[in-house]
Amino acid sequence: QVQLVESGGGVVQAGDSLRLSCAAFGRTFSSFALGWFRQAPGKEREFVAAISRTFSITYYADSVKGRFTISRDNARKTVYLQMNSLKPEDTAGYYCAAQVPDHDGNYAYSSSYDYWGQGTQVTVSS
Repeated sequence: QVQLVESGGGVVQAGDSLRLSCAAFGRTFSSFALGWFRQAPGKEREFVAAISRTFSITYYADSVKGRFTISRDNARKTVYLQMNSLKPEDTAGYYCAAQVPDHDGNYAYSSSYDYWGQGTQVTVSS
């Protein structure tokens, strides 16, 4: 079993930065692929970023490319999402997710992940 716990959300103004963290408890963290998703009220959950289990290859949604950076620290069992130049449309609950090694799937699909955190709210005011 794996538990994921997000932190770092808050209320900021447009143009500000935030760094989200997601700490993992349980199974070997380094063997997971990891992703960040977000969900705004009344909208479907959408892919934000992912990082592979080997070589830490990163993937981004077009809407955040160039502004957000995903990274991982296997020693701390933590994945980060650095968010710069935040916009009001980035307002959402942000969720981290982990994909176990036996589960191959497109990182952009929520169904490709096996464990989810409880989410952290990010609100960007204009």
